[in-house]
Amino acid sequence: MIPISYLDNNATTRPDERVVSAVMSMLTDNWGNPSSAHYFGAQVAVRIEEARRHVAGLIGARANDIVFTSGGTEADNTALRGVLAAQPDKRYLIISAVEHHAIFETAEQLELEGVTVTRIGVDQEGRLELEALKDALRDDTALISIMLANNETGVVFPIKQVSEIAQRRGVPVHTDAVNALGKIPVNVDDLGVDLLSLSSHKIYGPKGVGALYIRPGMPYQKWQIGGAQERDRRGGTLNAPGIIGLGTACQLLRQQSPEVNTRIAALRDRLEAELAQRCPTVHFIGQRAERLPNTTCVCFEGLLGETIVVLLSEVGVCVSSGAACAAGGVEPSHVLRAMRIDPGLAGGEIRFSLGRNNVEADVDRLVEILPTVLEKAAETERI
Repeated sequence: MIPISYLDNNATTRPDERVVSAVMSMLTDNWGNPSSAHYFGAQVAVRIEEARRHVAGLIGARANDIVFTSGGTEADNTALRGVLAAQPDKRYLIISAVEHHAIFETAEQLELEGVTVTRIGVDQEGRLELEALKDALRDDTALISIMLANNETGVVFPIKQVSEIAQRRGVPVHTDAVNALGKIPVNVDDLGVDLLSLSSHKIYGPKGVGALYIRPGMPYQKWQIGGAQERDRRGGTLNAPGIIGLGTACQLLRQQSPEVNTRIAALRDRLEAELAQRCPTVHFIGQRAERLPNTTCVCFEGLLGETIVVLLSEVGVCVSSGAACAAGGVEPSHVLRAMRIDPGLAGGEIRFSLGRNNVEADVDRLVEILPTVLEKAAETERI
C-alpha cells in the first residue's frame, strides 16, 4: 500500500483522537435529547453549554452569543438572511467578489428576491479593494459580509479596517472565518465584527456542525424554524455529538502552542521554495499578500488542475483544484477570475493546504513526485 500525504486541510481536517473520543461518548453514554427535561436530557444540555463556552472562548465572545448550526454554510446563509429579514427597509448587501460559495450563491439567490448586491473587487494578489468598499456604502446597506481569509488563496482580508469603515456608517459586518480559525488569531472584539461563521471540520472536529456568533443587539430574525431551540434563534434538535466534538476541538485549539502554526508556516515556505526550484513553470497566486500560514495556491499554465489532482492521488498525494471542468473546456474558479488571472493559467490551479499532522516527509514526497506528474499531465493534454 502506498503512503498517503494529505495536503488538503482547507477542505477538511482529520478529527483529533480526543475529539473522536468525546463524540463517541455522546453516542454511547449521553444520547438523550438536550431539550428533554428528564435526567438524560439534562445531562446532555450541560455538556452542550460547556461546549458553547469553549467555542465562545476561542473567539473572545460570550457563550450566550453562540448559535450552533449544521456547519459554516448554514451559518453563512443564516447571517445574510437573518439580518436582511430583520431589516425589511434595507435591501442592499455588500460582499467581496471572492467569497466562499456559501456566501456567493446565497447573494445570487437574494438578488433574485429583490436584494441589491455589490461585490467588492480584489487586486491581482487577491487583496481587497478597501476604497471601493467605502464608495459602495449606502444608507440602505443592511450588511457587509467579507471573509476573514480566502479558502483558495489563503489571502487574509483586513476585517478590522472593514469594520471601522462600516461602523462610521452604522452598518453591521459579518465575516466568514471558517478557513481562518485555528490558523491566525480570531477575536470578535479585535476584529470589530457583529457576526462570525465557523465550522468544526476545519479545526480537527467532526463534519456537520458549526456556529454563528451574533453580537448582542444585532437585528436578527431566525431563519430555520420548527422549534425554540438555541434561545429561539434556530429551530431543530441539536446535534449533540457534533456540538461536543466542536467544543472539544475549540478547547484543544485554545491550548495549542503558537509554535504549531510557526512550524506549519516554515513547512509551507519550504514547499514553495522547492516548487520554485523544481517546477520552473509554476505560478504562485497571492504570494505577495498576507496569507494564512498553511496555504499555497499555484497554477500550471496549459494544464488542467483536475488532471493533476487525479494523477497525484494515484501516487498517494491529496490536494485540490479550484478549477472545474465545464462544457467546451475548463471553468476557472470565480476567485481567480476576480483576481484577473489569465484563464489559460487559472485552469491549472492547485491548492496545497497543510495541517498540524503534516511533516517534512509529506513535502519531500510531493516535490519528488510532482515533476513527473506534470509531465504526465502534459502528455494527457496532448492526446
